[in-house]
Amino acid sequence: MKSPEHTITFLGTAGARVMVASQLLASGGVWFNLGGTEMLLDPAPGTLVRACKSRLNAAKLRAILLSHKHLDHSSDVNVMIQAMAEGGFHRRGVLLAPADALDNDPVVLHYVRPFLERIEVLKEGGEYSIDNVSIRTPVRHVHPVETYGIIFRTEQYTISCIVDTRYFDELCRHYQADLLIINLMRLERGAPLDHLSVPDAAEIIRNLKPKAALLNHFGMSMWRAKPWTVAQRLTEETGVHVIAASDGMRFDMAELG
Repeated sequence: MKSPEHTITFLGTAGARVMVASQLLASGGVWFNLGGTEMLLDPAPGTLVRACKSRLNAAKLRAILLSHKHLDHSSDVNVMIQAMAEGGFHRRGVLLAPADALDNDPVVLHYVRPFLERIEVLKEGGEYSIDNVSIRTPVRHVHPVETYGIIFRTEQYTISCIVDTRYFDELCRHYQADLLIINLMRLERGAPLDHLSVPDAAEIIRNLKPKAALLNHFGMSMWRAKPWTVAQRLTEETGVHVIAASDGMRFDMAELG
């Protein structure tokens, strides 16, 4: 019998406002299929269009997760909730989001909330479950709004997603996993922005030693440096296989061996 699918589809890899506005790279978030449980992380501009082009069916989603409410992570959350619920006619799915995405200047509209089975509020040290997938938000990130990285655990794999944040040492203690996904917007340290740079990523990968690391959510400086070239350099520096995600790329967890 064929093993359950464990795949990750990058609907788009653009990070931050300028890249999203220009669409030099697509935006759209990350779609997980973990043993048949389908979940969407950070539905950015164009998510529904990109999902349809990738032949992904929103009605099959079991959950939508927002790491934080910035528009390059949340702009399509309402349309995706509605699509998950087939226009709102079939109450379905779970939304997991920080409190300030729901209560303080919310990005989730009130009229779509009844389309959901329930809403789970993310918090530091939170533990949640969707079907047979456990989800953890180990630590609040250093970012202008309430932001959490995500750890997915199945019987076979652990996947950590380090989303937008300024570097801090706890990142190297909380995100151990088989596969590490890092939002990597900046090429160099020094800009007054709460985002990771390539030297930060090298430090994190060296400490966590995942089986593989995927780079995602690129800013303009990363795009100009060619993410695939940066990934090769990080592979050589860390001894971990590092891959730059690309728009529409589907990663099969079976590739980890």
